Amino acid sequence: MKNMFDKIILLLAVFMLLSNVFSVSADISKKEIKMLDKYEYYTYPRMKEYLIDLQANYSDIMYLESIGKTYQGRDIWLVKISDNPLNNEKEPGVLLMGAHHGNEKPSFEVLIYFIKHLTEFYNKPNTDDDNDGKINEDIIDGIDNDNDGLVDEDPSEERVRNIVDSTQIFIIPMVNPDGVEADTRKNCAPPDGVNLNRNYDYKWELYDLYPSLYGGKWVSDPYSGNYRGEYPFSENETRAVRDFVEQNKINISLSYHSYGEVILYPWMHTSAKTPHEDLFISVGENISKIDGYYLYTGKDYPIPVPGGTLGTSENWLYGTQGILAFTMELCRRRAPTDPNVVHKYLWSHVGVNLYVCERAPTIQIDGPPRSRIVQGSFLHVLSLLHRMVHQRF
Repeated sequence: MKNMFDKIILLLAVFMLLSNVFSVSADISKKEIKMLDKYEYYTYPRMKEYLIDLQANYSDIMYLESIGKTYQGRDIWLVKISDNPLNNEKEPGVLLMGAHHGNEKPSFEVLIYFIKHLTEFYNKPNTDDDNDGKINEDIIDGIDNDNDGLVDEDPSEERVRNIVDSTQIFIIPMVNPDGVEADTRKNCAPPDGVNLNRNYDYKWELYDLYPSLYGGKWVSDPYSGNYRGEYPFSENETRAVRDFVEQNKINISLSYHSYGEVILYPWMHTSAKTPHEDLFISVGENISKIDGYYLYTGKDYPIPVPGGTLGTSENWLYGTQGILAFTMELCRRRAPTDPNVVHKYLWSHVGVNLYVCERAPTIQIDGPPRSRIVQGSFLHVLSLLHRMVHQRF
């Protein structure tokens, strides 16, 4: 009887031990699942390593180069994707940029994902991704093209090949890699960094004329989150973008930011409409159909009203280079971590980027529209007088 009792005690002890082990294992699994459920964005070192690997594997269509160094010595990487990436062809150019603000992680993640899509799909045979016997019948455009209740489930490999073969695609995933690593809005130049998307040179002098209309101390204080710098292109990063753009033919540009789920375009500093308003709206509306974002077309006033944001890349790209330039504010949060949410914006903006590339050949702006902007307006006259006084012609 005693032996039987001892066996029961032993069995109970073993059962309790195993229960504890299984309980711990279950807890670990939950933690692992929880970690897997949290999306991890690229760091600068991981991105660099990944891009180097991609170029090694897809050198027939991809070229990687540094276009400059940050204050802390990091390379500002440019990816070129084309059927002849080492040649400067007479094909329409597309410029895609991310991470002007280092803490806006979706802005670079969406471009790394797009690079991955282009390189993997270019040499991939046309595939029946949804196993319905048809090929490439539901491209990434936000529409159920085959009326099967699913959206964008059979992306087109042929579409990628056509785009890469007929376009020069330039991608700068991290304009501000120092800011990405520091997880800060500005770059890391002393004393406290500069907001790079306030550092481009277009109508810079308007702040001196109307500081209260263009941010006041919020853009002139070096310790402010929107500090624009001492002078236009004072920063390594914006100079790198400037020098690259001035040496290449770009038809259309899309700069990614977060957040707000809104599409923006010039002008950023006045309510005046651009000379190419219809073209901006045409492209913007089609982008909106793909990602569902709101296209902000500004407000209509009888007389153009000054105010807004100076020093943006879009104003400079359009106003001085004649490039149709858009801003895309991704997401409803600065940096969502739900993998489902992240994947949704990554996937839909593959479609946006493909559309922008397809639209590039139709974008022909004959030089910068500088001379056509609200001629005769009080604001324009003051701007010209200011430039004359400071010998900026």
